[in-house]
Amino acid sequence: MGVFRLELEKVRQWVLGYPGAELLEKIWVDYHPGRPGDGRLAPEGVTEVSRREDILGNVTVVVRYEFAVWFVLPRGDDRDALDNAQWVLGFQEWVREQDLLGLAPGFGQEQVVRAQEGRLEKADVEGTAAYAVELSFEFKKGYEVS
Repeated sequence: MGVFRLELEKVRQWVLGYPGAELLEKIWVDYHPGRPGDGRLAPEGVTEVSRREDILGNVTVVVRYEFAVWFVLPRGDDRDALDNAQWVLGFQEWVREQDLLGLAPGFGQEQVVRAQEGRLEKADVEGTAAYAVELSFEFKKGYEVS
């Protein structure tokens, strides 16, 4: 339990490093009150993508950590909506750049980080809009037989 907690914190701190993150006051884990400036990092699971065993019994697995990242941003007129959409697309591009430059949090070998499916989840009459992005870390991890 403690290990995954450290990984969640690494991801949360990294997301707060996005240059547009100054719009966010806090990123909650698994919960947020829905106020503008709130973010949410929700674990969506760990998937074992593949498993390979060598002749000595050593095992290499490909693992995927999946998260939903939510951002609640102010929504007013069409200009705000355009700014918010650009902010979400900018976050996705930032994730790609961080991955390609080796600046994303690392969890294993040959890691690939993706931010996909950026979308408006809901907008309310109080003037806020919630956006979601699917974030994944796919990597190899080796286990040696003693």
